[in-house]
Amino acid sequence: MYDIKKWKHIFKLDPAKSISDEDLDAICMSQTDAIMIGGTDDVTEDNVIQLMSRVRRYPLPLVFEISNIESVMPGFDFYFVPTVLNSTNVKYHNGILLEALKSFGHVIDFEEVVFEGYVVMNPESKVAQVTQAETNLTDEDIEAYAQMVNEMYKLPVMYLEYSGTYGDVEKVKTAANMLSDTQLFYGGGISNQEEAEEMASIADTIIVGDIVYKDIKSALKTVKIKESHK
Repeated sequence: MYDIKKWKHIFKLDPAKSISDEDLDAICMSQTDAIMIGGTDDVTEDNVIQLMSRVRRYPLPLVFEISNIESVMPGFDFYFVPTVLNSTNVKYHNGILLEALKSFGHVIDFEEVVFEGYVVMNPESKVAQVTQAETNLTDEDIEAYAQMVNEMYKLPVMYLEYSGTYGDVEKVKTAANMLSDTQLFYGGGISNQEEAEEMASIADTIIVGDIVYKDIKSALKTVKIKESHK
C-alpha cells in the first residue's frame, strides 16, 4: 500500500478539462508522487471514468477527490473526502458525506478513504462560491482551524486551498506551525518551479493543477522540488 505521508508532489487533473495523450504521458511519467482526479464543475461519471482509464496505464497512485456522489466509482487507490471547515453550509461539512454513507457505507473500504479538512482561501474561486466559504480569515482563524484538524478532529490532512491564485505564504506558515500529526496540503496558483519550491518548503505536500492546462513545461518543472526534499 502507498504511504501518503511520503508524498511531496501531486498533480491534480480535472475530468471536465481536456488533456492530450502526449501531455498526460509527460505528467504521469514525471516522477510526481500521485495523480489526483477531481474538480468543482461538471464532474460526471463519464468524464471521471474516461480520465481514470487513461491514467491507470501508468504505475503510480491514483486518487479520486470526491465532489459529488454521482461520479464515485471503484478503481482508485484512494478516495479523498473533503470537509470544508469554513463553509457556511452544513452540506459541505458533512451533508454530502451523510448521504454517501447512507447509500454506500456498507461497501466502503475505509482503508482507502482519506478525510481532508479543507480551508478554502480564495473568495473568487468557484469552490469558495459553491461551498459558500467564509474566506476572510485572520491568522487566529487559521491557527484555530489547524488546531481543530490536528488536535480535535484528528484528520490525516489539512488542505489549504487557494484555487487559482498563489497563496499567502505567511498564512500557510501559520497553519504549518500548528500541525504536528496532520499532513498539510497546499494547493493553488503554483505556476513555476520557484513557487513550487517556496510552498514545498512550508507544506508537507503541494498540489499542482491549473498550470498543467496552461503551460505543461512549467508544470513539469514543479516536480523538481522532490530532488531538494528527499
